[in-house]
Amino acid sequence: MLSNRISAGWRSELSPLEGDFDRILAVRLDNIGDLVMLGPALRALRAAYPQAEITLMTSPAGSQVAPLLPWIDDVIVWRAVWQDVSADLTMDPAREISLAMQLRQCQFEAAFIFTSFTQSPYPPAYACYLAGIPIRVGHSKEFGGVILSHCAEPPLDSGHQVDRNLSLLKAVGIPAPDSHLELSLPEQVQQSADKVLESVGIDLETPFILLAPGASCAARRYDPERYASVAQMLVSTTDLPLLVVGSPREARIVESVAAGACQLEHDRVKSLVGMTSVPDLAAIIRRSSLVIANNSASLHFADAFMRPMVILYSGTEYESQWKPRRAPARLLRRPTHCSPCYNFNCPYAMECLDIAPEEVVAAALEMLAREFSTVRADLKSAHKEQEEKIGAR
Repeated sequence: MLSNRISAGWRSELSPLEGDFDRILAVRLDNIGDLVMLGPALRALRAAYPQAEITLMTSPAGSQVAPLLPWIDDVIVWRAVWQDVSADLTMDPAREISLAMQLRQCQFEAAFIFTSFTQSPYPPAYACYLAGIPIRVGHSKEFGGVILSHCAEPPLDSGHQVDRNLSLLKAVGIPAPDSHLELSLPEQVQQSADKVLESVGIDLETPFILLAPGASCAARRYDPERYASVAQMLVSTTDLPLLVVGSPREARIVESVAAGACQLEHDRVKSLVGMTSVPDLAAIIRRSSLVIANNSASLHFADAFMRPMVILYSGTEYESQWKPRRAPARLLRRPTHCSPCYNFNCPYAMECLDIAPEEVVAAALEMLAREFSTVRADLKSAHKEQEEKIGAR
């Protein structure tokens, strides 16, 4: 009976945080896109505590976005054992103790622990507890004693990640009026990206299509051979250059897409694999006329810069959780019984992304016709022809 009373009544109404903080820790140990979507919450923290020093603790991947987040002052990069999907971190308690010691030395007064609905706030909150951080705010459905000083009721799992982040702040009385994505491109980053574009023959006046065939897991990737077919069709139906982008570990995917497209016309299809940093990629997406991508960081960069996009959105997640919300966008996927599966690999032959290249191209031409509505009537004609081909199949 006692345990039942505790489990039923442990959560109380949270009181607004009082006073100012000089040193704040924001925790988000995740991938690139997750850090882009953390931006509105960081912006709200900066507005609420304009004089505070705000430090972001994030993963090695997430840290690559830090130069684009103007609301933070410092970054702690940490590969967390509780986020080790590959399970290749060896058991090393001393390493974990060193994290608490590092946080203690920083003398943070408050920690805001941002998580997705699948993640527990308690491992990072415990490190913050051991570090002596008095205010520890996080979402949780589970009882965790006093590891969190402020345990907020999480929103629905199906809610958008940006809204989930903001709801954590609102739970403790921090205003968060704006949910739009925003990134700040330092001048040197845009100059670096422009040099990459110039190296492949793209000047600042040249519109181009960007293809991003990679994603953090295989279950989110549209078939590279179909991506190559999409590129071939776009080369034949538009006069726009195509840039194929990806990280060095995605080189095989990117090169296969570029090589397949280059069979038709080499000069207008360029691979930028390994040529860009994450900030460079964001700056190149900002210059693009259309982004074609999977559910990946490129989606969120395009949304932040209001660039038109066509997204091959697999059934691994609900669209409501990660979709673009402000930029012009078409999301393509097939309904499946197993969605959302949250798997890294698909056991069902990727039925959710069984989408003909012709359908992708039709969506792309539609978005381009809107983008160039006053000067590119030929795109509207090409889109109409593509739709007629699909209807005849």
